[in-house]
Amino acid sequence: MKTRRALLWLCLVLACSPAPASAGQRVRIRDLVRVEGERQNQLVGYGLVVGLEGTGDSAQVAFTNQAVRNLVTRFGNRPDVTAQIKTKNAAVVMLTADLPAFVKPGDRIDVVVSSLGDARSLQGGVLLQAPLQGADGRVYAVAQGAVSLGGFGASGAGARVTKNHPTVGRIPNGALVEAEVPMDIVVDDRVSLCLRRPDYGTAARIAAAIVQSPFAARAAAVDGGTVEVEIPEAYRGRVTDFLADLGELTVEVGLPAKVVVNERTGTIVVTGPVTISPVAVAHGSLTVEVHTSVQVSQPPPLSGGQTVAAPESAVSASEARASLARIQAATVDDLVEALNALRATPRDIIAILQALKEAGALHADLEVL
Repeated sequence: MKTRRALLWLCLVLACSPAPASAGQRVRIRDLVRVEGERQNQLVGYGLVVGLEGTGDSAQVAFTNQAVRNLVTRFGNRPDVTAQIKTKNAAVVMLTADLPAFVKPGDRIDVVVSSLGDARSLQGGVLLQAPLQGADGRVYAVAQGAVSLGGFGASGAGARVTKNHPTVGRIPNGALVEAEVPMDIVVDDRVSLCLRRPDYGTAARIAAAIVQSPFAARAAAVDGGTVEVEIPEAYRGRVTDFLADLGELTVEVGLPAKVVVNERTGTIVVTGPVTISPVAVAHGSLTVEVHTSVQVSQPPPLSGGQTVAAPESAVSASEARASLARIQAATVDDLVEALNALRATPRDIIAILQALKEAGALHADLEVL
């Protein structure tokens, strides 16, 4: 029953997929493109988390010991250089963050905190003020705050329980932006629209929609991933208004022919006009079972022998009968109906789709997760 329900669900998903290429969906341009020059920037930093309950770095982590020593020295204390500082309540961490486009000094962004030493957990820790640098070495943000974990760890009396990953945490709005990254999106009164999913047809339709719009702007598809647009005279000096109005235009988008399968869950997702050439399919499964039973060998009385347990194994193999069936399927819907008639399971369908792709009969991109 579970297999039958899975196949019925699969047929429903495939039936709902937009197969015809001509019946594309109209989508706003702003949902298809981004403006060239508008981008995020990665930040990285190095910091110290304190306030841990004995789950921090051990004394063997030299850079944690040095970080604690530098910290207390910074506030006027000068510990003995020969003294060993216990750092079990502190941990050295690496900090990562994404600096969004157009953020200004004073805005806040999220920070991801990851243990660098041998700390067991960052639960309950607080990150001390740490700078976040860009690829150019300049400080763009400063992070500080309580670390929030998506899990926990507890141990005692030789037992330990851990949920998720307690050595990686997050500080929501934990970094204060100190400097912005200048972005030039207009070059010679032109803007370039970069498609998030490059496609020649979509790029050509975007350019045509802009030319035919009331803005009377000049546009041309440079390649499958870029459309260059000249800013009209009426919008000179008002680039933001122009891009906002331009983003509301809609174009017809045709989905690519693609089949995505997940072998672990048995999920199959089909998009676009996927077609299949006539093929013959035979698919069978081999089942091997191993049964182990324990026989007790009892020695005769007064023989001086010992009672031993002797395991005995029995191996049996069975292979399901596989019939060769000729399938004439124009689309994946037809193929699934034919395979459903052959009582193929979802995992069998995934294996058959992979074989069809190798044979050149599946006319679509096949992506296996």
